[in-house]
Amino acid sequence: MKKYNFGAGPSILPQEVMAAVADACRDFNGLSLMEISHRSKDWQAVMDETDALFREVLGVPDGYSVVFLGGGASLQFCMVPYNLLETKAAYLNTGVWAKKALKEAKGFGEVVEVASSADANYTFIPKDYDIPADADYFHITTNNTIYGTEIRRDLDSPVPLVADMSSDIFSRPVDVSKYGMIYGGAQKNLAMAGVTFVVVKNDLLGKVSRAIPTMLDYRTHIDKGSMFNTPPVVSIYSAYKNLQWIKKMGGTEAMQRRAEARADLLYGEIDRNRLFVGTANEEDRSLMNICFVLKDEYKELEKDFFDFATARGMVGIKGHRSVGGFRASCYNAMELDGVQALVACMKEYEAQH
Repeated sequence: MKKYNFGAGPSILPQEVMAAVADACRDFNGLSLMEISHRSKDWQAVMDETDALFREVLGVPDGYSVVFLGGGASLQFCMVPYNLLETKAAYLNTGVWAKKALKEAKGFGEVVEVASSADANYTFIPKDYDIPADADYFHITTNNTIYGTEIRRDLDSPVPLVADMSSDIFSRPVDVSKYGMIYGGAQKNLAMAGVTFVVVKNDLLGKVSRAIPTMLDYRTHIDKGSMFNTPPVVSIYSAYKNLQWIKKMGGTEAMQRRAEARADLLYGEIDRNRLFVGTANEEDRSLMNICFVLKDEYKELEKDFFDFATARGMVGIKGHRSVGGFRASCYNAMELDGVQALVACMKEYEAQH
């Protein structure tokens, strides 16, 4: 039986990418990728090519640095304010991860929550809010994996815009020039878990008055080409191979078309099916994490449908505990046939009930 990985993360990657990484772990120019020196010429070539591909595929303009770090996006919740917050920062609260980022920033200065959808269990993206013109930056989380909402356009901001794009990076074209910083954990659309990417406008750095610990200063890693300390080699290599795959497939424009096709099919079935209902406001529905529940009159069937779908090869569709129901994460590597299989499963279950 074929299995389809709808896990929210760590998540699906292209088969050819996983095969290439596995091959390199066995033999990378005579040694295993897991044991080579990160100071070797062979590895430096991979770092250089990964940086160049990242810039090309995302469209990173001059004046920005790209660095690969550890610690996940959660460490960036601290590093962003450590490096950028002098007096005040503004945050948009659209979910658990946005709230965590906001909490961390409060240790470094005044933090303004410009808007929140918490009262509605984060089922929508707030639209009407004012960004303080005297803020050092404005922070957003572009895709909310738990609640299935997404900001699918590049916002205009009167202050530097900082975006956590952990779960929708490379899923659509991005005008990087509108952002002061973009960061994210890799384990969705970029690579296996273990590496974090940061794209930062160089002229934003070095302006805070506080002393920054060496490892938490972005300039340290920029100056050393992401190799101040030993980088997560295997994870970066998987990013390298995945960026090659995205480019070969047609870049972020192609990824967006794939995402829209998957989402149109699955949301169409959710809206048609008599058993299910979506959880996010329609205008804010995520293309990456499609969340739905059983209608109230069928709530008692939740475990039964989960078991039914699992038995038919649907992996990782259980919704987050704070939302319940189901979540089909459709990242870049998910083929349309995976969504078609889930839709067929939903139709079959409806016919039985």
